[in-house]
Amino acid sequence: MTFAGATMFVVTAIFAIAGALITIWSRRPLRAAIGLLVHIISLSGMFLTLDAQLMAVLQLLVYAGAVVVLFVFVIMLIGPAAEVGPIEGRLASRTLSIAMVVAVVLALSTSVAYLDAPWVEVPDGFGTVQGLGMEIYKNAAVPFEIISITLLVAIIGAIAVARSRTE
Repeated sequence: MTFAGATMFVVTAIFAIAGALITIWSRRPLRAAIGLLVHIISLSGMFLTLDAQLMAVLQLLVYAGAVVVLFVFVIMLIGPAAEVGPIEGRLASRTLSIAMVVAVVLALSTSVAYLDAPWVEVPDGFGTVQGLGMEIYKNAAVPFEIISITLLVAIIGAIAVARSRTE
Protein backbone atom coordinates (compact mmCIF):
# COMPACT_ATOMS: atom_id res chain seq x y z
CA MET A 1 0.00 0.00 0.00
CA THR A 2 1.34 3.41 -0.91
CA PHE A 3 1.66 6.31 1.51
CA ALA A 4 -1.39 8.00 -0.02
CA GLY A 5 -3.38 4.77 0.32
CA ALA A 6 -2.33 4.33 3.94
CA THR A 7 -3.21 7.96 4.68
CA MET A 8 -6.63 7.54 3.07
CA PHE A 9 -7.19 4.36 5.05
CA VAL A 10 -6.38 6.14 8.33
CA VAL A 11 -8.62 9.10 7.45
CA THR A 12 -11.55 6.85 6.57
CA ALA A 13 -10.93 4.80 9.72
CA ILE A 14 -11.12 7.97 11.83
CA PHE A 15 -14.39 8.94 10.14
CA ALA A 16 -15.73 5.40 10.65
CA ILE A 17 -14.95 5.55 14.37
CA ALA A 18 -16.50 9.02 14.62
CA GLY A 19 -19.65 7.86 12.80
CA ALA A 20 -19.94 4.82 15.06
CA LEU A 21 -19.58 6.96 18.17
CA ILE A 22 -22.22 9.39 16.90
CA THR A 23 -24.52 6.43 16.25
CA ILE A 24 -24.03 5.05 19.74
CA TRP A 25 -24.09 8.26 21.77
CA SER A 26 -26.74 10.25 19.94
CA ARG A 27 -29.99 10.70 21.86
CA ARG A 28 -31.97 11.63 18.76
CA PRO A 29 -32.69 8.79 16.33
CA LEU A 30 -32.23 10.89 13.19
CA ARG A 31 -28.75 11.97 14.28
CA ALA A 32 -27.94 8.35 15.03
CA ALA A 33 -29.02 7.39 11.50
CA ILE A 34 -26.80 10.13 10.04
CA GLY A 35 -23.91 8.82 12.16
CA LEU A 36 -24.59 5.35 10.78
CA LEU A 37 -24.55 6.76 7.25
CA VAL A 38 -21.17 8.42 7.90
CA HIS A 39 -19.86 5.13 9.27
CA ILE A 40 -21.07 3.15 6.24
CA ILE A 41 -19.62 5.62 3.74
CA SER A 42 -16.32 5.53 5.62
CA LEU A 43 -16.28 1.73 5.49
CA SER A 44 -16.86 1.94 1.76
CA GLY A 45 -13.84 4.24 1.49
CA MET A 46 -11.79 1.75 3.49
CA PHE A 47 -12.78 -1.00 1.06
CA LEU A 48 -11.65 1.22 -1.82
CA THR A 49 -8.23 1.70 -0.25
CA LEU A 50 -7.92 -2.08 0.03
CA ASP A 51 -8.68 -2.55 -3.72
CA ALA A 52 -12.05 -4.17 -3.06
CA GLN A 53 -14.19 -2.06 -5.37
CA LEU A 54 -17.09 -4.50 -5.45
CA MET A 55 -17.36 -4.55 -1.66
CA ALA A 56 -17.27 -0.74 -1.60
CA VAL A 57 -20.11 -0.49 -4.11
CA LEU A 58 -22.16 -3.17 -2.35
CA GLN A 59 -21.60 -1.39 0.97
CA LEU A 60 -23.02 1.81 -0.50
CA LEU A 61 -25.90 0.17 -2.36
CA VAL A 62 -27.10 -2.24 0.28
CA TYR A 63 -26.39 -0.45 3.53
CA ALA A 64 -26.35 3.25 2.69
CA GLY A 65 -28.92 2.95 -0.07
CA ALA A 66 -31.36 0.58 1.55
CA VAL A 67 -30.85 0.00 5.26
CA VAL A 68 -30.20 3.61 6.31
CA VAL A 69 -33.05 4.85 4.12
CA LEU A 70 -35.33 2.28 5.76
CA PHE A 71 -34.18 3.46 9.20
CA VAL A 72 -34.89 7.09 8.26
CA PHE A 73 -38.36 6.16 6.99
CA VAL A 74 -39.14 4.40 10.27
CA ILE A 75 -37.76 7.33 12.26
CA MET A 76 -39.94 9.75 10.29
CA LEU A 77 -42.92 7.47 10.82
CA ILE A 78 -42.55 7.39 14.62
CA GLY A 79 -41.37 10.99 14.86
CA PRO A 80 -37.84 12.40 14.59
CA ALA A 81 -37.86 13.96 18.06
CA ALA A 82 -38.50 10.68 19.90
CA GLU A 83 -36.21 10.31 22.87
CA VAL A 84 -34.68 7.01 23.90
CA GLY A 85 -36.13 5.89 27.22
CA PRO A 86 -34.32 4.17 30.07
CA ILE A 87 -33.37 0.54 29.62
CA GLU A 88 -35.43 -1.87 31.68
CA GLY A 89 -33.75 -4.86 33.29
CA ARG A 90 -30.36 -3.51 34.30
CA LEU A 91 -29.09 -6.90 35.46
CA ALA A 92 -29.79 -8.51 32.10
CA SER A 93 -28.18 -5.65 30.17
CA ARG A 94 -25.09 -5.67 32.39
CA THR A 95 -24.76 -9.44 32.08
CA LEU A 96 -25.05 -9.19 28.30
CA SER A 97 -22.47 -6.37 28.24
CA ILE A 98 -20.01 -8.39 30.30
CA ALA A 99 -20.54 -11.41 28.04
CA MET A 100 -19.87 -9.29 24.96
CA VAL A 101 -16.67 -7.85 26.48
CA VAL A 102 -15.47 -11.37 27.34
CA ALA A 103 -16.22 -12.52 23.78
CA VAL A 104 -14.28 -9.61 22.27
CA VAL A 105 -11.31 -10.18 24.60
CA LEU A 106 -11.26 -13.89 23.72
CA ALA A 107 -11.44 -13.12 20.01
CA LEU A 108 -8.59 -10.59 20.26
CA SER A 109 -6.42 -12.91 22.35
CA THR A 110 -6.95 -15.73 19.86
CA SER A 111 -6.01 -13.50 16.92
CA VAL A 112 -2.92 -12.22 18.74
CA ALA A 113 -1.87 -15.81 19.46
CA TYR A 114 -1.75 -16.48 15.70
CA LEU A 115 -0.13 -13.18 14.79
CA ASP A 116 3.06 -14.84 13.53
CA ALA A 117 1.17 -17.09 11.08
CA PRO A 118 2.25 -16.59 7.45
CA TRP A 119 0.16 -14.30 5.29
CA VAL A 120 -1.57 -15.84 2.31
CA GLU A 121 -0.79 -14.18 -1.00
CA VAL A 122 -3.91 -12.73 -2.61
CA PRO A 123 -4.15 -13.28 -6.37
CA ASP A 124 -4.31 -10.32 -8.74
CA GLY A 125 -7.82 -9.04 -9.31
CA PHE A 126 -9.13 -10.39 -6.01
CA GLY A 127 -12.02 -8.25 -4.76
CA THR A 128 -12.53 -6.36 -7.98
CA VAL A 129 -15.67 -6.45 -10.08
CA GLN A 130 -13.72 -7.94 -13.00
CA GLY A 131 -12.20 -10.67 -10.78
CA LEU A 132 -15.59 -11.64 -9.39
CA GLY A 133 -17.17 -11.62 -12.83
CA MET A 134 -14.46 -13.87 -14.26
CA GLU A 135 -14.80 -16.25 -11.31
CA ILE A 136 -18.58 -16.44 -11.66
CA TYR A 137 -18.57 -16.99 -15.42
CA LYS A 138 -15.68 -19.47 -15.43
CA ASN A 139 -16.42 -21.62 -12.36
CA ALA A 140 -20.04 -20.96 -11.39
CA ALA A 141 -21.98 -20.32 -14.59
CA VAL A 142 -24.70 -22.91 -13.92
CA PRO A 143 -25.52 -21.80 -10.33
CA PHE A 144 -25.49 -18.18 -11.54
CA GLU A 145 -28.01 -18.97 -14.28
CA ILE A 146 -30.21 -20.96 -11.87
CA ILE A 147 -30.29 -17.99 -9.48
CA SER A 148 -31.10 -15.57 -12.30
CA ILE A 149 -33.97 -17.78 -13.52
CA THR A 150 -35.31 -18.10 -9.96
CA LEU A 151 -35.24 -14.30 -9.54
CA LEU A 152 -36.98 -13.88 -12.90
CA VAL A 153 -39.75 -16.27 -11.82
CA ALA A 154 -40.12 -14.37 -8.52
CA ILE A 155 -40.44 -11.05 -10.37
CA ILE A 156 -43.05 -12.48 -12.76
CA GLY A 157 -44.95 -13.92 -9.78
CA ALA A 158 -44.92 -10.55 -7.99
CA ILE A 159 -46.23 -8.83 -11.12
CA ALA A 160 -48.98 -11.45 -11.48
CA VAL A 161 -50.05 -11.04 -7.85
CA ALA A 162 -50.04 -7.24 -8.16
CA ARG A 163 -52.14 -7.34 -11.35
CA SER A 164 -54.68 -9.73 -9.89
CA ARG A 165 -55.25 -7.41 -6.93
CA THR A 166 -55.80 -4.33 -9.09
CA GLU A 167 -58.32 -5.95 -11.46
